[in-house]
Amino acid sequence: MPTIDIDRDTAHEAAQRELAKPIYPKASLSDRIEDWFNDLMYRLLSEASSMPGGWLTITVLAILVAVAVIVAVRVLRRTMRTARGGEHALLSEHDLSAARHRATAEQFAAARDWAAAIRHRLRAVARQLEESAILEPVPGRTATELARDAGRALPDLADELRKAATAFNDVTYGERPGTEAAYRMIVDLDDRLRRTHAASGADGLAAPVATDGWAEVR
Repeated sequence: MPTIDIDRDTAHEAAQRELAKPIYPKASLSDRIEDWFNDLMYRLLSEASSMPGGWLTITVLAILVAVAVIVAVRVLRRTMRTARGGEHALLSEHDLSAARHRATAEQFAAARDWAAAIRHRLRAVARQLEESAILEPVPGRTATELARDAGRALPDLADELRKAATAFNDVTYGERPGTEAAYRMIVDLDDRLRRTHAASGADGLAAPVATDGWAEVR
């Protein structure tokens, strides 16, 4: 009887077709995932020998794919969070006073939880602007809108307000770690606002700024 010469790829495919026939019991989901992974590894091993660079090329490609997946997931999560209506509001309807936010921020700063400290300190700034009648309270105002609206009323602090809003957005939606430097920058802004209010009094400041329209965070 003549021998049949069949390579391993053809044999592998023939075995897969045979096992796919209805006469064989269907595998569970975990078994199918395991089979898929085993098949993937088999194909990688088969292709690595013929690919220029061999395993070095495979490793580099795998790293690039992993990095791309991580970046895509981060961008998607950030987009989903930003797109949700009330999730990116700087202050809630029943929020704390400026003094309470300030004290809470200092507690987080003492514990070196800079992200939480940054969030509460900017909320103290936002509440201070409302309590000082520099801005009208607006439900759902975002950090970016705060910087825009307050920058109109206090143009000398516009740059600092934008930087503070960026720091808030980075730790809240960008999942970036907070830093002491960013927190101290917002503390300086808060102190300048309080000194300005104390020196001028509420009557000497610009009239409350009314907002028109809503902007997406960042």
